[in-house]
Amino acid sequence: MDIFTILALIGGLTLFLYGMDLMGDGLKKLAGGKMESILARLTEKKWKGFLLGLVVTAVIQSSSATTVMLVGFVNSGIMKLGQTISIIMGANIGTTVTAWLLSTADIKGTAILLRLLKPESFTPVLAGVGLLMTMMAKNEKKRNTGTILMGFAILMFGMEAMSGAVEGLRDNETFTGLLTMFSNPIMGILVGTIFTAVIQSSSASVGVLQALSLSCIIPYSTAIPVILGQNIGTTITPVISSISGNTDSKRVALACVYIKMIGVIVVTVAFYLLHAAIGFDFMEQRAGALGVAVVHTLFNIFSTVILFPFCNAIEKITVKSIKGKQEKEEIDVFATLDDRFLAMPSFAVEKCKELVCDMAYLSADALKKAAGLLDHFDEALFEEVQRLEENTDKYEDKTSTYLVKIAEHQMSAKDSKAVTEILHCIGDIERISDHALNIAEVAKEVYDKQVAFSDKAKADIAIIASAAQEILDISIKALVNDDVEIAKTVEPLEQVIDRLKRKIKSGHISRLRHGDCTMELGFMLSDLLTNYGRISDHCSNIAACVIEIANDSFEVHEYLNQVKAGGPEFDEMYQAYKKKFYME
Repeated sequence: MDIFTILALIGGLTLFLYGMDLMGDGLKKLAGGKMESILARLTEKKWKGFLLGLVVTAVIQSSSATTVMLVGFVNSGIMKLGQTISIIMGANIGTTVTAWLLSTADIKGTAILLRLLKPESFTPVLAGVGLLMTMMAKNEKKRNTGTILMGFAILMFGMEAMSGAVEGLRDNETFTGLLTMFSNPIMGILVGTIFTAVIQSSSASVGVLQALSLSCIIPYSTAIPVILGQNIGTTITPVISSISGNTDSKRVALACVYIKMIGVIVVTVAFYLLHAAIGFDFMEQRAGALGVAVVHTLFNIFSTVILFPFCNAIEKITVKSIKGKQEKEEIDVFATLDDRFLAMPSFAVEKCKELVCDMAYLSADALKKAAGLLDHFDEALFEEVQRLEENTDKYEDKTSTYLVKIAEHQMSAKDSKAVTEILHCIGDIERISDHALNIAEVAKEVYDKQVAFSDKAKADIAIIASAAQEILDISIKALVNDDVEIAKTVEPLEQVIDRLKRKIKSGHISRLRHGDCTMELGFMLSDLLTNYGRISDHCSNIAACVIEIANDSFEVHEYLNQVKAGGPEFDEMYQAYKKKFYME
């Protein structure tokens, strides 16, 4: 083997791994976060978890990615350890799909149909179609499909390049002797484990073995132990991922190791004992790409059949192996902002949206409690409003920081729009909680100074407080559901609240002239009206953002100017709100 052969082999391996990565990214984007969301759902029955793991892994073409997701889910409290065991077993079988796709390279024959099924025939077509779809398609799903086709084509080109590079080694005695050494079960398992641990993908390492088997005579005696080792080596990814996680996430990674290790030990002992007893004639036959795929699949099926009834036992073993107190007696709401999910932007964005919606509900709760303090001040309730405001600050800080991290990764157009929406809305939501606290502080000032608003002023404040609470509830509903029609009802109410502010100020001035109110109470009333008005303004921004994002633009001020210009629909809603929050 000269330097040029080594360079050709490295080049082929590089293309192969890049193609697999490109195809995987395309598959994840095409799935649009749906696979991750489906996987995150709690599965009570083990057979459902098994099927879920199988399907998700078959779609995203990576058992490592699936297990890393599970580590993140458990670390975030989305799933429990026991729910992941059966999913891991399903993922082990789902990952064999890649090997079957690559086995098409082993098709032989001169018939036209068989020649068309060979990679050298259809791969150039896939590459061309994929390139055209990537460059010319306007639809994002079509572009992602093009990326998948290009990734698969590059993967197959890399596989052929590796096969061509080692073709000259077929009759090389040194290389043949090396393969014979790997036929030793322990040595073969060790080599397979190390190689897979280095590239962190059993699908890729099995693909490399298939590429070698196309040009070199790799017997089953060599292929089988190497494949067994490859299955152990793939556990390195979840192990590395769990290092920074909590106790339960480390247990998930250990469960992956136990499932693979126990499976390899049981299958190895049983297989080689039978081979010693009766002898398998196929052991010295050439494995080929198809044979490698068969062995890889049969191992995962047999080990799953053997271990599936012992899911609970595996869970108990992992818990005993990694001792620790029960995690998270107090739930960490920010645990879902896990860096492991950054590789799955759609899922990460979805978790951010959920937290922002929770943050909006906290702000609404703060406003409701603050308004209640004006009628009857309570120190404990005031402190609760303060706590809610502090929590919304934490939500804004944590979520915005995580969104910046997400933005550093490649996102689909849909995810990019969602990030834009969240970033614009999160500041408005946080400011609403600030204004709620300001209202609570006015109530505290009224209580501390032992003063009281007139009955008319109290009635006016109650009306605008009710209108502010309603506009906030409507805005939150529009944000949570991305409902454009509900969002359109916000601006008319915002205009009504502006009208209420003007009428209340006018009424206060009249009462002041007649000596029914004081300047001190006037300042307090002005503070209340300012805060309620600002709350309605922020709600207007949130609704406008929802509408503009849905329309693929972000000209909020332009939209608001157009709305304020009026129209039959706007006028009808305005009159309805004006009647509902009528003030004499």
